[in-house]
Parts: sequence; C-alpha cells; structure tokens
Amino acid sequence: MTGPGRRSSTFTRLLRHGFTDPSAAERLLDGPELSPVRSDPFLLEALGATADPDLALHGLVRLLEAQPGATARRGLLDTLIAAKPLRDRLLGVLGASAALADHLARHPQDWEALLTYEPRDLHPGVEEFERGLAEAGDPVSLRVAYRRCLLSIAARDVCGTTDVAQTAAELADLATATLRAALGIARGAAPEDAALCRLAVIAMGKCGGHELNYVSDVDVIFVGEAVDGADEGKALRAATKIASHMMRVCSESTVEGSIWPVDANLRPEGRNGPLVRTLSSHLAYYQRWAKTWEFQALLKARPVAGDLELGAEYIAAVEPLVWKAAERENFVVDVQKMRRRVVENIPAAEVERELKLGPGGLRDVEFAVQLLQLVHGRSDASLRSGTTLDALQALAAGGYVGRADAVQLDDAYRFLRSMEHRIQLYRLRRTHLVPEGEDDQRRIGRSLGLRADPVGELNREWKRHAAVVRRLHEKIFYRPLLDAVAQLATGEARLSLEAARERLVALGYADPGSALRHLEALASGVTRKAAIQRTLLPVLLGWFADSADPDAGLLNFRKVSDALGKTPWYLRLLRDEGAAAENLARVLSAGRLAPDLLMRAPEAVALLGDGDGDGGGLQPRERAHLEQEILATVGRAENAEQAVTAARGVRRRELFRTAAGDIVSSYGTETRPAEPDQGALVDRVGAAVSDLTAATLAGTLRAVVREGWGDTLPTRFAVIGMGRFGGHELGYGSDADVLFVHEPREGVEEREASEAANRVVAEMRRLLQVPSADPPLLVDADLRPEGKSGPLVRTLKSYEAYYRRWSLVWESQALLRAEPVAGDEELGRRFIELVDPLRYPVDGLGDEAVREIRRLKARMESERLPRGADPKLHTKLGPGGLSDVEWTVQLLQLRHGWAEPGLRTPRTREALRAACAAGLVSEEDAGILDEAWVLATRVRNAVMLVRGRAGDTFPSASRELAAVGRYLGYGPGRVGELLDGYRRTARRARGVVEQLFYGG
Repeated sequence: MTGPGRRSSTFTRLLRHGFTDPSAAERLLDGPELSPVRSDPFLLEALGATADPDLALHGLVRLLEAQPGATARRGLLDTLIAAKPLRDRLLGVLGASAALADHLARHPQDWEALLTYEPRDLHPGVEEFERGLAEAGDPVSLRVAYRRCLLSIAARDVCGTTDVAQTAAELADLATATLRAALGIARGAAPEDAALCRLAVIAMGKCGGHELNYVSDVDVIFVGEAVDGADEGKALRAATKIASHMMRVCSESTVEGSIWPVDANLRPEGRNGPLVRTLSSHLAYYQRWAKTWEFQALLKARPVAGDLELGAEYIAAVEPLVWKAAERENFVVDVQKMRRRVVENIPAAEVERELKLGPGGLRDVEFAVQLLQLVHGRSDASLRSGTTLDALQALAAGGYVGRADAVQLDDAYRFLRSMEHRIQLYRLRRTHLVPEGEDDQRRIGRSLGLRADPVGELNREWKRHAAVVRRLHEKIFYRPLLDAVAQLATGEARLSLEAARERLVALGYADPGSALRHLEALASGVTRKAAIQRTLLPVLLGWFADSADPDAGLLNFRKVSDALGKTPWYLRLLRDEGAAAENLARVLSAGRLAPDLLMRAPEAVALLGDGDGDGGGLQPRERAHLEQEILATVGRAENAEQAVTAARGVRRRELFRTAAGDIVSSYGTETRPAEPDQGALVDRVGAAVSDLTAATLAGTLRAVVREGWGDTLPTRFAVIGMGRFGGHELGYGSDADVLFVHEPREGVEEREASEAANRVVAEMRRLLQVPSADPPLLVDADLRPEGKSGPLVRTLKSYEAYYRRWSLVWESQALLRAEPVAGDEELGRRFIELVDPLRYPVDGLGDEAVREIRRLKARMESERLPRGADPKLHTKLGPGGLSDVEWTVQLLQLRHGWAEPGLRTPRTREALRAACAAGLVSEEDAGILDEAWVLATRVRNAVMLVRGRAGDTFPSASRELAAVGRYLGYGPGRVGELLDGYRRTARRARGVVEQLFYGG
C-alpha cells in the first residue's frame, strides 16, 4: 500500500509507539539507510520500548550513516533484525543517551561491544574491564576504550538486566580499572620516578563505596612510600609527579571528552595539603588535626590501584580511628554543621530540583546511614560497609532501623539513584538537577518504566519518595529509642537500652540516662496517652536535637505533659495541628524564659496551634484589646490584690505568646523559614512588650483607685513612659521607666491630692512586685526630677516649675522618650506639651550643652561598665552598643528636632530614619547604626530568653552561648562567627558615632 493511506497508517503507528514527532520519524524510516527494515514490526516495537523513540531512531540513522560501507551497514541491520538482545541494548542506549550516540557516530564499530557478553558474563568485574582497556596505551585511546565499556554498562542498565545497585557497582569497577590503566600510563611515562616509590591509590566517596554515578568526580587519596634505599623526599616528589600525571590522564578533555575529574581534595588539609603523603604522615594528621567529616568520609575508603599492599596497610591503620569518631567531643555539632552546610550552599532557585543535596534527597539517606554506622559500628562490625544500601540492610538486620522503614528507604534511594543515573546518562554530564523541560522529564519517566503519563507519574513518584526520605530522621534516628523503652509486642525489633543511650549521645543529648527515663515515663504503657506520645516523640526528639540544649527540651516537654497529660485537648492539639508540636518543641528547647512562663500556666500551649484572630496564635495582640481584657478582669475581682494578680496572669500569658512567636520566627520551622528581617522582629517584640506593660499598668491603676477611692481619685493621675518603655522598645528583661504626674481636682486641697497620688504609686509598685508565680513588673521612677532624692509623684505645676528653673541638659535628653502610657489621657497630653520645648529647643542646643552631653557620655562609658566585662561585647555600654547609637540619635533630635518634625518621636529607629531623610545622616551611616542597634537589642532579648534573667553581654556557658547563636541565626559550631560578627558590626557603628556624636 502506498500514498496517503499508508502514510496515515504509519503516522498513527508511530504515535502509538511513543514518537513525539511522527512526521520526522516517518521521513527517517523512508530514508535509504532503513529501507531494508522499514516494514519490520519488531524494529518499531523495539524503538517504542525506548526512553525516547525519536532520539533512538535518529541515533540509529547516524550510526548506519557512519558505517564504513554497505557491507558493514547491512551487517548491522541483519544483526538488529536477527538478534533481539542486541536490538534492545543498542536501541535502548540510543534512546537514553545522546552522548553515547555521539560516541557511536565517531566510532561506528563500537556497537559490536554489545555482542561481547554472554548471559554468564552479564556482570563483569574489574578484571574484565581491565581487559577492555588493555590496549589503551595513551590518554586518547583510554578515553575511547572507557566509553566503549561504558556503552556496555549503559546497555545492561537501560534494558533492566542490572538494577541500579549493580550498575553503580559496575561503574565503580570500571573506574577502578581506568585508574589502574591511567596509573600505568603515568608510570610508563616516568620509569625513573616509578622506580623510586610505592604509590597506592585509595578510592573515596561513591567510587570507594562501590556505588558510582555515570558522571561523577572520582575522589581519591594518594599514599606514597620510598622503596628500600631511596630517599624519602625524592620518592614523594616522584610519587607526586606520577599521581598528578594520572589525574591529568583522566581529567583532561580532548575531542573524545574527558573521562571524569579525579578529585584529591579529601586528602589531609584538602587542596592546601601535599598531594601524596606517607602512611605515617596520614596517621599523624588524622590523630591530631582531622575533623569529624574526614572520618565520616573514610567510611568509604578502599584501595583500588597502585601498590595494593600499601593501600591495605593504610586502611588497617585508619579504620580504628574511624570507629572512634563518635566519641569526639564535637561529634554532634560537626555532623549537624555539615548537614546544614550542604543545604545552605544550594542556590535558592535550585533547591526544589536538587535530587542529591536538597531536602529529601540522596544525601539525606547517605548521611543518616553514615551517622548510624559511626554510632553503632564501634561495637558492631557488621555495619562497616562503605556501600549505602548494604549498610542500610545491615542496620535493619541488627535492629538499629525498623525493617519496614529500611525497605521504604531502600526503595526511595533506588528510585532517586535511578533518576540521577538517567539524567546524567543523557549528555554524560555531572548534574543532580531534575530538568525542567517536559521532553526531558518524559524521557526520564519512560526510561524508568512510567509509560501511561511519564511526566506526571515521574513527578508524583519523585515527590513521594522524597517525602519518605524527609521523614528519615523520625524513622531512623528517633523511633527506635522509643522501641527501647516502650512496652511493645513480643518479637518486635528494638534497640537495646545501651544502643538507645549511644544514639542519644550521638544526637547531642548530654544526659542520655535522664533522657531515657523521660522517654520511659512518657511512652511506656498501653494507654491511649502513651500511644499518642509514641507517635509524637520521634518527631519532637528530632526537633529537640536540632536545638542547642535537647536535654532541656525533652525535660520541659515531660513537665508540660505531666501537667496537661489528662487534659483531653492537649495531645490532640499536638497530634492534629501541624504547627503546634513543632512550635512547642522549638519553644521548650530554646532557653529558660518561655518554658518558665509556660510551666506556670501550661494551658498556654493552646497558643502554639494554628489559631488566628486576636485571641489565638503567636501574633502579639493590639494594645486596645489587651487593655480591654485586663480592665474587664480587674473589674471582676473582689479586691485590688486579686485584681492585680489576674492582670499579672494575663501579662504572663501574653509574654509567653510574644516570646514563643519571637522564637518560632527566629528559628524557623519545617513549614516556615526563619524571618529574615531582624529589625521587624525587634520592633514587634518591643511594641508587644511595651503595649503589654502599659495595659498592665492601666489595669493596676484601675484596681488601686477602685479599692481606695471608689470610682474617682481626688486628683487626676497619669503615668508617663520613659526610656525604652516610652520608646516602645522594651525587651523581655526591661524595667518600666516612668514618671508619675497628678493634678488636684477642683475643690480638692493639694495636700490631700498629693497624699492620694503617693498612695496610688506605692500600692501600684507593691502589687506589681508581690512574690507570686507570675513574673514581677519593676516600675522605676529614677528619671524623675532630682532623681532618687525627689518626690515619686509631682503635680503638673511642680514639673513646670522645676523644668523652668532647674532642668539640666540630661533631663531634656531623657524627656525625648517621654510618652503617656496610662491614666488620665488629657493630663498626659498636657505633660507632653509642657516638655516639648525642653526636648526640642528652638534653634537647637548651644555648644556648651553639646559639650556637656559628650562629657556625660564619656563619663558613663568609663564609670558604669561592669568590672571585668569585655567592652567590645557589652551590648549596652560597649563601643557601638545601644548607648552609642541612642545618644547619637538623641543628640540629633535635641539639635534639629525643632526644625524637623520627623525627629519628634520617642522611637530610636524611627528617629534615625527621619534624620537620614532630612540629610543629617548619610544612608550608609544610618544603615550601620541601625544594624548595630538591632543586633544589640536582639542579643539582649536572646540572653533573657536563654538564661531567664537579663544581661547586657554574651553568656559564658557554652550551651547558653550556642542557644543565643541559634536565636540569632548561627547554626551549630558557629559561635566564633557570632562573636566576630557582633564585634565587626559594633566596630563599624563606633566609627560612625565618633564622627556624628563626638565630631571626630
């Protein structure tokens, strides 16, 4: 049949067989190269079985065109028709790899390599590959021979003759044979050098672990020794020359491409260290200087080329050091640091496509398996395999990983590795990124046997397996801990108590004995409560272990659970609301303040859920709503003491809400990253604590007045916030700086009014500091006229008389942050009108006043810094600290506030922005000062959250300092960076202060 009917029939058949461009395929099939077989149904069927039929057909035509003559072309076609195994192998490779199709077009006889192996030889070893490379006496011929061997491996892979683990092992064996051939070429080029030295090549990484990719750096370490009688220095130089030549043979690119880069950066001192060392030099380094990750890397070390006896000696010498790595002091910190660094270094645009390094990727499985090997391999030699899947199987057999969990991880790892193989095979390029193009994803999906909807199925399977891997910390690390202490069904695999204790030590728990007792108390038994805890604890333990103090997190969780365990909503909240459990874990392990606040009223756990609106969740509540609730609570109380106790209870709950929200925003969670805007966090906390303090004072004032005088006090009364309180910048540990002002009502004698006002102040301060379960609110009135020597409360006229006659420049400066916070609003407004001319003097400050402020600042720096404190790390009084920034801004306000309305604000950052907008400070200098002020404020808040008490400098205890660092965004092991970063920021700010404040 000819004509349109035949073409329509062929077009339909091509579509049915998976061709995406049937018209082009039809033209190729009608070409002279395929004329002998164009009607062969087996050819179309074989093409349709490939990953990309269009690519396979195009590659086949190119291969036929490249044959040296008609006879060779006919021989290839006859073999294709007659030999189904060859047809499947050849077309399978052509449909999966454009790079290998290019190789066949350049070397058209290499297709015959696919006929070489009989069924009994399907899985060749190193020796078989060495025979395939034997005639390669120079770098170019070695590359050609390598690709020929690679062709055979790829053919078995894409046809399903080998699975992904066997393919990876074959690739490692081919790499071993290639290293040996390359070393032979290098030694042959310098026989005099070869005679001086013994040189062993140790494979590391995936090559050492017998699980290599199609395209990957081959990691190696070189060990060299002098032959008997040779000078060691000359021998090492000779060995280095040979090793370098060997690396070039493999790495240099020609028209045939390169084989793969040989990477020796895992050697001692990395790229800065000598390429070749003696065995004793290696040992000296590992015993004195090596980091934890280097021992983790040595898990996969394997001698592969050169002097294999020397290589065996190297392995025997370093192996005992590997299995002691888990006992190192910083083992947990180092492992956590490495794991985080991997993810942090992924470009943001690639995280979701990163198959190897991203969350739920291959590295997560490998890292988890290696950590368990390092922990338990000390006492169990069966775990000491360098191959990930073999090690995972051994961990399951030994009970260190649940068998079902191991099967899931094995499946996920195999699928992800298969994806990685097929991605790399296409162009033979080193990549771990899933391509975004639909055609690429279609080819990958079809190559993995996903034919109905290749793109959709591929993405679904990928995400499903990645989700399994992302839960590996729950599955591998934490659940067996509970199996060790819980009452389980007979015969279920479980860790021994000693193994569970080892696991806890490796995960950073300083007191594993106590941790196990907590787990037993929480998870043992057959009650519904214990069952839910066994579901929750694996996840919580992982979050605790991510903190600076996992022991505290677990202990605090037990305390909360003991207090609320019988409350029906508590465990249900943690189980059913995704945010609640993680938020609780972060809060309980971040320090002392938030857990202490929570322990006094555990029902506040409800705030950690997914609540929204003004009454739920972790967003601070507006001041109006806070004041409304506190005043209503006060109104229901029988007396002032009960009223203030209730108001302080509201304050405690809201302090917990603010602290918890701050911690969660600073640390981040699995579903929500840490908030990057540090200034916004500072402003949020400052406003929340200041509003809460103001509402508490308002409620306390109402309670005291109601009990002593009923509805009306004989004098009008207002509370003026000062300092950080007035500036809406209170921290967790700040006192409330205030001034008290009153004005007798009409017909009331001044003496009576004054006595009433003083009684109100005394009672307010007493009730807010009465010892109780709630944190006290310290009210500080030392900024009043005459300081501690002056009366606690004055009339408005008395303030006016004092400020007119006696006011000093420091008082004008203090009044910059005055703002009414409670009491009579109209009296508060009139007080502000009174002090405005003092704090924003017309025409600014005179030179003498400026000099006086500078003298006061210098005196404060020299006299008030605590003895023994490091000035460079003192957040308040040190160079570049809060005082430096605030005094600089306040000097600008005093000098220019009369002319620049934007400067008339009690808020430091707002005033700094206004100064910049007015051209009084450059944008660069304003940014430096703002950064320093925000950082210093964050440090003070962190210290209070971590220690539970206020402090102006960094804590000295290592765990507390690490917790402060975590709050500020510094991961494990980065305390040095934290302190250096603070010093650097403060130093830059001090330079700006010298210019703007001191005029230098």
